[in-house]
Amino acid sequence: MSGRLRTVLRTSLGFAALGFGASICGAGVVFLLLALQGIPSGVGGNDWTLVVCSAGYVALSLLAGTVWAGVLQRRTAIWFLFGRPPSPEEARRALRLPVDLALVSGTLWSIGAAGLGILTAALGSGWDAGGVTLTIALGGLTTVGLTYLAAEWVARPVMTLALDVAPPTGNLPTTVLTRLVLTWMLASGVPLLGVLLLAAPPYLGDGDPTTSLVLLGAIGLVVGAVATGLLAKAVAAPLHRLRTALDEIARGRMDVSVPVDDASEIGMLQNSVNELVAGLREQERMRDLFGRHVGAEVARHALEHGASLSGDVREVTALFVDVVDSTALAYRLPPPELVRKLNKLFTSVVDAVNTHGGLVNKFQGDAALCVFGAPTRLSDPATSALRAARAIRDAVRAAGELDLGIGVACGPAFAGQLGTSSRLEYTVIGDAVNEAARLTEHAKQVPGRILASDAVLDTCDGGERAHWSWHATVRLRGRQSATGTWADEP
Repeated sequence: MSGRLRTVLRTSLGFAALGFGASICGAGVVFLLLALQGIPSGVGGNDWTLVVCSAGYVALSLLAGTVWAGVLQRRTAIWFLFGRPPSPEEARRALRLPVDLALVSGTLWSIGAAGLGILTAALGSGWDAGGVTLTIALGGLTTVGLTYLAAEWVARPVMTLALDVAPPTGNLPTTVLTRLVLTWMLASGVPLLGVLLLAAPPYLGDGDPTTSLVLLGAIGLVVGAVATGLLAKAVAAPLHRLRTALDEIARGRMDVSVPVDDASEIGMLQNSVNELVAGLREQERMRDLFGRHVGAEVARHALEHGASLSGDVREVTALFVDVVDSTALAYRLPPPELVRKLNKLFTSVVDAVNTHGGLVNKFQGDAALCVFGAPTRLSDPATSALRAARAIRDAVRAAGELDLGIGVACGPAFAGQLGTSSRLEYTVIGDAVNEAARLTEHAKQVPGRILASDAVLDTCDGGERAHWSWHATVRLRGRQSATGTWADEP
């Protein structure tokens, strides 16, 4: 609350200083130019009347402008002070605050130019009235432009919160072009127009224009520097932050966020960068979820080759893991406890298979099918599969919660996308997969809980073969010929 109050007070004081400073400086410069040029020259003894009326209007306009600006700011200070998000209407009002303050200043200067011009015409001549009106109008244009650019800078803390509710869209309260035109007007347009009015016929006033021209040049330099500084804060600084953010995104950072603190096209660009980062984060999240569901290698394969029903025949080694007596376990254990045990088992399976370069192709209830040689080609898939099988068995036995059987077989198999164009799945189909599943049934009866086929042992390297010994020739369900099997005694 105290921090928000300080911000409100700082913003209020900034608006007050902006209004008083710009108006007093503008009025002072106007009076000085009029005095240097001897305008008005035809009012005779009524010049004091004009001076008093002008000073009175300046004081009255300062009071009216302060009250007017206070009413405008009050609509934004309330929600900001109490820390609640603004309504869409309150946010739009806050974003229009610089425009509204510039309109307040422009209205008061326009009334002053018209009123004092009419008074000058009544006291003097129409020529004097024209000179007074033009000079006041030039001072008013300068004040209005500075008020607008400075108000954007002062109101930025409030506008940042308002932009969270009403992000910049096609209907912008301000544009970069508006700022550029105002900066040109303050730095060049108004001073050069004043120079033309003083130096080109018909000449305004009967005084020597040299001092006035020097004053206009100095005003152009000072006001132009101030306006350029405000433009740099409003345009160059946000663009620098955007460039820095985009560099971070290009380096792979997805936690980048650009504060939307501008109501122009720059704010739209800031919002677009945040939406871009959010989209990239969502894409990365989907990629991560996709990889967790199908495996990182399958996800990479799908992203590289697209969603097509394609594949090829590979020499693969299939490893099948199944829990012993899973039906009795499901009867004895509550579902959450059974799921916890299975997740612990599958953690061991995934760790071992990933370590040896394989793919956990699918979980089937309390079983898992793992493949070595697809989609990533391996130089020796049989050796990798056997090492993974022993690592899984050792990890599960060390945990002491479940018993399992593991079958390992190898041979040619189709590896690729299977299904339809609207729903497909990466899978491996072949006799080696069926053989590994059937070997698992027999592996549950051997002490080492692993059985590998003859073909697997024939293709693995010598160091791995030393861990295995002949078990028996078995006839697997659904196969016509017998299968030689090898077992590992841990």
